[in-house]
Amino acid sequence: MNALLAYADRPFGFGDLIGREFNPETQRREPFLIASTCDLDEDFVYAKERRLVEEVKSSLERGRKVQVYAVYTQKRDVTRRLERILANEGIRVAVLTTEVAPEQRESWYERQLRAGVQVVIAHPRLVQTGLDLWSFPDIFFYETGYSIYTLRQASRRSWRIGQWSNVNVKFFYYAGTMQEACLRLMGKKLLVSLAMEGKFATDGLQAIEEGDDILMAMARKLVTEKGIGESADAVWKQLQRQQAEVFGVRAVETSPSEMEEPPERDVPEVIIPPPAPIPALVTQLLMLGISLESVPRRKASRRPSNAATTSDQLRLFQS
Repeated sequence: MNALLAYADRPFGFGDLIGREFNPETQRREPFLIASTCDLDEDFVYAKERRLVEEVKSSLERGRKVQVYAVYTQKRDVTRRLERILANEGIRVAVLTTEVAPEQRESWYERQLRAGVQVVIAHPRLVQTGLDLWSFPDIFFYETGYSIYTLRQASRRSWRIGQWSNVNVKFFYYAGTMQEACLRLMGKKLLVSLAMEGKFATDGLQAIEEGDDILMAMARKLVTEKGIGESADAVWKQLQRQQAEVFGVRAVETSPSEMEEPPERDVPEVIIPPPAPIPALVTQLLMLGISLESVPRRKASRRPSNAATTSDQLRLFQS
């Protein structure tokens, strides 16, 4: 799924997509081929990249600096590619990485602004909390990921107290890909989050389409529609079988109508009492190798009359 989200922005260097499946015969997870990707021209500027350049130039012409977000910054890094594309258009751009410590990122932005930087590219998690980006009223999500919390925090870095300009937040995606499906699901999630906070809105990202849990809904859509992997029912039945083998418990599905009826009288209910706890004194004696018969009985009084002698105590520790 991550490959489907990232390939559209970086259609090269993926190679063969390999998955792993459990083989009951060998009792091991064996690799299998999911798909073979095709490497496109790395020097070509694609549609989404051209649209980003157009929007950045439009913002700069109006005197508005731009903050660009991208989530793939490690193995399939796209930030350096965007930096190179924007720099070729004469745009002064900088990339914020994890090498800059959190407590130094505010001063890092100030240095970039003094150096004349017009566009900053970063992962949204690097600036999601603690930074006020007043100088960047335009925020472009070139990639969003699937964390609604990160998206909400990063999209409000410029819309802070002290901001005098209108803040624009734009999202870029390829139609008909998993990027569009991700944004549709996140739009519904954002709508639900705002509704729980008492805010009702039907515009922007939350107006795209309905959905449910972001990551699970995307995975469920990929599994059910593309026929990849096992269904949820098969996985659940396998878990029930494993539970029966380990604990000796038989799982029985009960319908709501059966739950309302009283239990049948001809089926006795077997209740296995839990084992009685072993007193601490008995446990200590067993550890010392002393039989229970040799231990003198205590009377009901609070202080025993036949207290152990010094020789008895020595034998206890010597045994």
